[in-house]
Amino acid sequence: MLRAVTVLAAFAALLAAQNRPTLDIYWIDVEGGAATLIIAPSGESLLVDTGFPGNGDRDPQRIAATAVAAGLTRIDNLVITHFHGDHIGGLPAVRRLYPHAVARKFPGEAPVSAIEPVAAGELIRHDGITLQAIHTPGHATDHLCFYWLEEQALFSGDLILGEGTAVIPRVGGSLMDYLASLKRLCSLDIRRIYPGHGPVIEDPPAKITEYIEHRHMRERQVLDALHAGARTIREMVARIYADVPRGLHPLAEETVWNHLVKLEGERRVRRIQEAGRETYELLG
Repeated sequence: MLRAVTVLAAFAALLAAQNRPTLDIYWIDVEGGAATLIIAPSGESLLVDTGFPGNGDRDPQRIAATAVAAGLTRIDNLVITHFHGDHIGGLPAVRRLYPHAVARKFPGEAPVSAIEPVAAGELIRHDGITLQAIHTPGHATDHLCFYWLEEQALFSGDLILGEGTAVIPRVGGSLMDYLASLKRLCSLDIRRIYPGHGPVIEDPPAKITEYIEHRHMRERQVLDALHAGARTIREMVARIYADVPRGLHPLAEETVWNHLVKLEGERRVRRIQEAGRETYELLG
């Protein structure tokens, strides 16, 4: 039996689990998303992501408070989905609180001290919990999803969100890789998705299809913007994201840039660098 507890601000409502009969999962409210604590019936624990640094170690302290409320005196294992600050940023503070915890992630461009590597496809086993590391680049080069075999559930990090869609950044992002990663998930029997941000996803096949179709829609919008005379990324974003607050347009520019890189690689668009200005035009 799987018991799920959502942890927001009031940890007092959680009872310490003595002689734990179930495998328990706790979602911990961290900066902009959730860290996830899984506790096996034996009490061995596994933490997925560590939250954001700063704010007086707010996120690591919330993780520690959840562990205490769950009856733990330590966290045994840590896995990190990717190197972005809201997922790995709390690691130093968590390691200070739990120095014996074993931390693991997929190797990235920047090495991180005291972290053991995880290989693509590797099975991580902890007392009845088996996570398969699925390399899913696109949002980040080192991005991993973790497929929980026993529960047929996926910890999706930032590949798939509970609300909205993921940004494909210029640095470390790739739309081609992102689409390939989404299609890779289609081969798995996923019954539930635990995203790094937003609510649990109860219909994974529909959400994955939605994400793929959304990217295809954005590509059509980029091509339509070029047909309509837009030449710069800023002009395209102003047209495509007209209903989105302008404060979010810089993030949208990064995703549109990745769409243009894909189209350029397919020889459907040409990039022109002139007098320090980058413009684009359709080919054919």
